Order: sequence, then structure tokens, then C-alpha cells
Amino acid sequence: MLYRRFTTTLTLTIALLVIATSAMAAQTIREIRINGAQRVEPTTVLNYLGLTVGQEVDEADLNSALKDLYGTGLFADVSLRKDRGVLFVDVIENPIISQIAFEGNTDIKDDELLAEISLRPRQVFTRTKVQNDVSRVYEVYRRTGRFAANVDPKIIKLDQNRINLVFEVTEGEITNIKGIRFVGNKAFDDDTLRSEISSKEDRWYRFLSSDDRYDPDRIKYDEELLRQFYLKEGYADFRIVSANAELAPDKEDFYLTFTVDEGPRYRVGHVAIDSDLRGFDGEVLKDSVSFLPGQWYNADEVKVTIDNMTDQLGDLQYAFVSIRPDVQRNVAEDVVDIRFRIGESPRVFVERIDIKGNVRTLDKVIRREMLLVEGDPFNRSKLSRSEQRLRNLDFFENVVVKTSPGTAPDRTIVDVEVVEKSTGEISIGAGFSTNDGPLADLRIRERNLLGKGQDLLFSTTIAGERTEFDASFTEPHFLDRDLSAGADLFHITTDYQDESSFDQRRTGGAVRLGYPLSEKWRQSLRYRYERNEITDVDSDASRFVRDQEGIRNTSALSQRITYDDRDSILFPTEGLFSWIDGEVAGLGGDAQYVSGKLGSSYYVPVYERSVIFNLLGEVGAITGYGDENVQINERFYLGGNNLRGFERSGVGPRDLRTDDALGGNTFYRASAEFSFPIGLPEELGVKGHAFTDVGSLFDIDETGSDIADESSIRASAGLGLSWRSPLGPLRVDFAVPYVKEDYDEEENFRFSFGTRF
Repeated sequence: MLYRRFTTTLTLTIALLVIATSAMAAQTIREIRINGAQRVEPTTVLNYLGLTVGQEVDEADLNSALKDLYGTGLFADVSLRKDRGVLFVDVIENPIISQIAFEGNTDIKDDELLAEISLRPRQVFTRTKVQNDVSRVYEVYRRTGRFAANVDPKIIKLDQNRINLVFEVTEGEITNIKGIRFVGNKAFDDDTLRSEISSKEDRWYRFLSSDDRYDPDRIKYDEELLRQFYLKEGYADFRIVSANAELAPDKEDFYLTFTVDEGPRYRVGHVAIDSDLRGFDGEVLKDSVSFLPGQWYNADEVKVTIDNMTDQLGDLQYAFVSIRPDVQRNVAEDVVDIRFRIGESPRVFVERIDIKGNVRTLDKVIRREMLLVEGDPFNRSKLSRSEQRLRNLDFFENVVVKTSPGTAPDRTIVDVEVVEKSTGEISIGAGFSTNDGPLADLRIRERNLLGKGQDLLFSTTIAGERTEFDASFTEPHFLDRDLSAGADLFHITTDYQDESSFDQRRTGGAVRLGYPLSEKWRQSLRYRYERNEITDVDSDASRFVRDQEGIRNTSALSQRITYDDRDSILFPTEGLFSWIDGEVAGLGGDAQYVSGKLGSSYYVPVYERSVIFNLLGEVGAITGYGDENVQINERFYLGGNNLRGFERSGVGPRDLRTDDALGGNTFYRASAEFSFPIGLPEELGVKGHAFTDVGSLFDIDETGSDIADESSIRASAGLGLSWRSPLGPLRVDFAVPYVKEDYDEEENFRFSFGTRF
């Protein structure tokens, strides 16, 4: 009996639990009540809730609805509860941001920080968004080298559930790199390796540079620079074990440690060229190999060789080739055998060229520098030269040209990314030069006018011995063709009293047109008309000067042909620049002469690209025709900048009685110069120079016992120091003539300095 009663009770209990569980598992909603909504409409809450009256819901449905409401970011707290078919939705709304402010920031302005964060006034405040924005502000300060910065968000509560959000910033000191050391390096000392990477140790003279600030991205770049350096020096097995940055306890300095494994140094063993091109013998390309067996292995020279082969094959109409270097190491003998394998690659065409980063510069200005256009066969050599042409424009701080896959296997997309820099100049200059004495100038120039690549210049120079006013305009692509057209106006007065006892005033203008003959050859034509006046001739001046006092009009047509294969127009380290100039005067005006000049300047890196050798040579001649002789203002002059060790106009025909320089009709000159670092950090821009100059100037139309006119050679040698300072270029040269004539005027020191502010 007792057992039966227990069994009955247990059965009823289980039944009640089942009924209760079923009621919790699924229950029909008769009504939904929203509590706490102030700014958000109840209908909006219902829409985000996703539940409706009459719907059967269980705990899983409620959990999902709860997540949906939280996910809107509108609410700080949400709770759901059921009571007899009524679903109560209790919400606490997130406040609205009224204002956002930054306090304590001086190094980075409010506008810059506001642009980095995602929150804005009149948006809903959430703690997650605030934390994300705090992280963004930290990242901004880390990019500027301030790793000790602290950011503390503060909330100021207002009425109507509004707040002001204030980021309190303690910027701290700039976190510099206090020390850089290397572990595992045996072939090269720490100083050598430090000079190869972009990160630098903190020094007082780096106040204008950010290279001594810690930047994680720069460390990755430094690892690649180290790898390239060792591969260039023959360490084919080099690897970086680790690169660690340790922050000092005071959070003011970083210490960098690079652990390296150099491996053995390899020499080049056997070099071979295998060709899979039908009917083509790879030995034809042996002259393209830029290294020899027995030399130290150099990964850069392997790349140069591949580029040379690619160019030569392109000239032979093999547009689609792949050249792969197969480097086989012989560890026992520390030798690498290099086999260049040439195969026919799939035909790849340029699908399109995408240009990014040019906010101001028009697309067409960039596209016209590209040697590839849509539809062309892809050519990596042309792509590399296109990148250099864009850099030569000097419109951009950085230019990156890379490729990405196209919409088909035989298509590629060329991505051109540029970072523009200021091309406008409004500057006041002051300085001193040996030629002109103290000087001041005002210069207004825009090198990329309206983003079209046009060059507009107005300049004024007032110096002790020269006053000059210039205006010029250049359209580099006249009529949308590769034609450079321009016009110039000038007014120049020059004091030649010390050299030749007269002053000269030149006023006139010119128009010019330039066009390419090929990729490296270019020709330009120029018509010039000027009024030339010789004034203030000293009463004791040479009779050959006094006879030419007065006004003379010159109408001249000139041309210039240039050849340029330098690696950079701005700062060349290798290549050849040559020119042929010719001018004919007599198309109207008073002057009648024919003149010509021929010259070349050759750059070659002697040691890597830090020691550069430059060899320059030039010859010129002028002669009158008809009844006209060459006048003093039309002749050549030698000395000063073009023959160091001698004064301006210090070499050449001279009136021995008055010591006036008369100029000459024929000249030649040559210069050989080494430019080299002097041990200071490269970023300072200080270089040393060792040079020798030779030349001569002779032959004038006048004759007489008082005129010295010798064609003998003059020569000088000297040392110089240059500094590409932030305030302008500075150079000082000391030269001593070692071959000269007695009547030549010497000048040992030549100093020039210009500043912009």
C-alpha cells in the first residue's frame, strides 16, 4: 500500500515537471511591453527584437533576441522576462555623444586625431567603440615615435542621456632608438651593419630626421636591407635569426638587437646560359653577364645580368621570356655555380594601368611618363624605366610601380601608387657666392601648375655684382604630344668691372621647343632676341673694351641635342649625359656669328654607390661672318665654376696694359672628380670631393702687342666639401693651379651658400 502511494506521488511529480518544462520550452506571446526606451522608438526596439505577438518562443529564441538587441549598439543593458504570456523588454539606452574633445595633445593636432577615430558627435556611445578609438590614438602616437604616450577617455554626463567624450592625452617624450647592436656577425662590424639599415641611433644632429625613432615597420624593412647587403657581399646562406626591440623601463628609449647567421662566403664558380627558345643560342647573351668566375658572389649583379639579358632579348623581338637563375651551392669549396635558364613564358599583356594617390596631379601627367600602355606586351624593363621617369618629375615623395594578376592568365594590371609632395615654392633667399658676392632673391615657382605638369617661374636676384629678373613658362606636353614648349623673359645687369672694366645689361626673351629623337636622345630649338648694352666703361679700360661700348641687338636661333642615360636626373650616380649646342645669330639684329659646343659628363660608381667618379669634357668655338667680328659680350669665358683655381674670367686673352679679360673664341675644358663620404652619417648629406680641372681659352679677332693670347693648357687640383643642408646647398672648394700663365688670375678658395626661408 505504501509502495503504491509512493509510486503514484512520483508519477504526478514527474508529470508536473514535464508540463512545466514544456511551458518553458515554448510559450505563446500574448503581449510585448517595452520599458526604458526614451530616445529609441518602441517600434524600433520591436524591429530589432525579431519577436512578434502570437509567436511561440523558447529560451533559444530569447537568447537570440537578446544578442540582436545588444548588437545594435543602442543599449547599455537589456533584459528579457516572461510572465503569463507577456514578454517584458527592459532596456537602458546608451547615451548620445554631444561633443568629442582632446586635451593635453600638442604634437598632434585635434583635427589629425579626430580623423583617425571612428566616433563622431551625435553618434551612440559604446565602450567597445571608445576602446577601439583609444587604440587608434595610441597607434598614431607610436607612428610618431611616442611609445610613452597615455590616453585616458573621460565621460562628462549631460541631461537627456547625452555625454561629452574627452580623450585626455599625455604625449610623453619621443621614444628614440638608444642603441643598435648585432649578434652573430663576424665578417662585418656593428658600425658597418648600422650604416646599411634605415634605423639609426639617437644623435643630436638627427633633429631634422625621424630615422632614430622606433618604428616596427622600419625594423621589417631593416631586415630586408641586411639580407640584401649580405647577399651582395657573397653570403648566400645568410639569415636573420631574430630582430628584437626592447623598451627601456622609463619608456623613453628602445634598444634593437639583430641576431644573424652569416654562413660562409661564396665565390662564383661556373656560369652557364641554357636557352629553351627554339633556334636561339644562349651563348649570344654571354656579354650580358656582369660578373666573372672567381669573383665574390653578388645577388645584385645576378639581377643586373637578368635585366641586361631581358633588354637584349627584347631588342631581338623576344618579348615574352622568363629568365631564372639556378644557383647551386658547393659548400665544401664555398663556390656557387650559376646557370641562367631562358624559357618562353606565357604571353602577358597589360590589361590596365591603375593610378592611386594623385590627389592633385592629373592622371594623364602620370600616364604619359609610362612606357607601357593598355594592350602592350608586358615588359619589366620598361616598367622599371617608367618608375624612374615618374621619380624624375620630382612631383612625388614616393613612387611605387607594381603588378597584380589580371582577369585572365595572360593579363596583368599595373598599379602605380604615388605620394604627392608640394611643388609650389614661394621663397626668399639670401647667401653669398664668389662670383656674385652677397645676394638675395625672391622666387615664386609652381612646377606642377594646376596638376598639369606645367612649370611657371618668376624670380628676382639682387647681388653685389648681378641683378636679374626672370619669368618663364614651360608646357612639357604641348598639344598633348611629347613636345616641350616654353617662353622666357629676362632682364640681367652684371658688374664686370673687376674682370673687364665694364657693366653689361641684357634684356630680352625667348621661345623654345623640345622633342625626343628616341628614348635617350632629345633635341630642342630656341629663338632668342635680346638688347645687349655695354655701359659704364672705365676710362682706363682696354681700347678693345671701349670700342664696343653701346647697344647691340641679337637675334639668334639655337639648337641643342642631348643624350641622357643617367640613373637619375636629380642625383646621378652612373650614366652618361652628352650635349651638342649650336647657335646662329644674324636673323635681324646687329650680331652675326655662328657658335657651337660639344660636351659629355660621365658618372660611374667606384665603390658601391657611395664613391662616385665624374668625368666631364667640353669644347666650344664661335666665329663671326660677313663684316662682323665676335664682340666681347658674345665670347666664351673660363675660370671660376668652370675652371676652379682661377678667378671668373681669370684664364684667356687679356690686355696686359689694363689687365682686362677680353674673352676668347675657342675653349676646351675637362674635369675629373671623385665624390665620397667623409665618415659622417649619410642623412646629413655631407660629401667630400677631390678634383682636377684642365682647360684653355684663346683666339680673339683683335691683335696687338698688348694682347696676351696663349692656347697653352691650364690645370689645377683641389679638394672640396659639400653639404646638402636643410637651408640650402653649401660648397667650398680649395684649388691650386699647377699649370698656368703668368698673367692668369688665381683664386684658391671658392665658396657658395644659398638659403631658403
